[in-house]
Amino acid sequence: MPARLDQPALSQLSTPLVTAHERLFDVLTAHRGERHIIVLHAYPDPDAISAAYAHRLISAQCHIETDIVYCGTISHSQNIALTRLLKLDLTPYDPAVDLSQYQGAVYVDHQGTTCNSLVEALEAAGVPTLIVVDHHEAQGRLQPAFSDVRRTGATATIYAEYLEGGPLKLDKANPDHVTVATALMHGLMTDTANFVRANAEDFHAASYLSQFSDANPLSQIMSQSRSKPTLEIISRALACRTTVANFSIAGVGYLRGENRDAIPQTADFLLSEENVHTAIVYGIVTDDNGEENLIGSLRTSKLVLDPDQFIKDVLGKDASGRHFGGGKQSAGGFQIPIGFLAGSGRDEYADLKWQVFDARVRHRLLAKIDAEHGSR
Repeated sequence: MPARLDQPALSQLSTPLVTAHERLFDVLTAHRGERHIIVLHAYPDPDAISAAYAHRLISAQCHIETDIVYCGTISHSQNIALTRLLKLDLTPYDPAVDLSQYQGAVYVDHQGTTCNSLVEALEAAGVPTLIVVDHHEAQGRLQPAFSDVRRTGATATIYAEYLEGGPLKLDKANPDHVTVATALMHGLMTDTANFVRANAEDFHAASYLSQFSDANPLSQIMSQSRSKPTLEIISRALACRTTVANFSIAGVGYLRGENRDAIPQTADFLLSEENVHTAIVYGIVTDDNGEENLIGSLRTSKLVLDPDQFIKDVLGKDASGRHFGGGKQSAGGFQIPIGFLAGSGRDEYADLKWQVFDARVRHRLLAKIDAEHGSR
């Protein structure tokens, strides 16, 4: 059954029976013929990539041109395979690009908190936020004309609903439709851990998408092996992890931008250890511009642990009042700019910097665990 918009949004509509996909198409119809930018979070994953392509397909029905733009890099082997096998084109963000060419911004699978530089550049260029579709907890960073933020296993689930209930009908004979269905199925599978964390909406979406997706490229994408750098980072995490009250905490030091996706993969791996219900992995990631950020990932199998609230409680907010991280059911992430201390410098300097950040984050995590579980 199609999800309905929440009550505050319904109060602004002429009828309380308008569904989410109907409202989305109303907004797109009102912006017919425009050019929009679809913004992905830094280091986009299969759920974000597939949702963006679904949005592009839907937007085309209203003669809206779209560019899919991301910050960071695409580094996970499955993500690389997804874009190559399905011939999906994504554009890395270039600060030199004139953003005023866009009449609206669309955010899928995030709410602007992991790509502040691009969000701020769009705001400075006067590009309005039109649409936000996400399955993480509400962050309050953006004020869109249309927002569909709900608890599902994946943003791909929401877009499968839009396709099933909207005016665009998928056709197995249309290569573009097969591509988007295959991509959405991949996004749905990865974000629900192959349906282990799926709910009724997710299973319904999978049933619908299976009618149009292609199992052959999907199998090739899902079978990609872990890269050598990822295995080295997992090994590093195993050597330095701290286990307390069923939490496994590991700081893995410095990583290059192209290996950033090793952090959530390592958290997934640590979660498989016996007697561990929550894994938290973090490291300092250096991007192509030399900027440094402390990036972290949380994975949990404990149903009563809220990753979004846990991360916000531990790390707090920046000077502008924005949280350093957040999450969804069973997973979360955070990003803290290094700022003034960024730069490799001498080896001794880099070691000292890592020791300070590692000690600070580890202390905050252990204090939170101790306060809630009396572990020490």
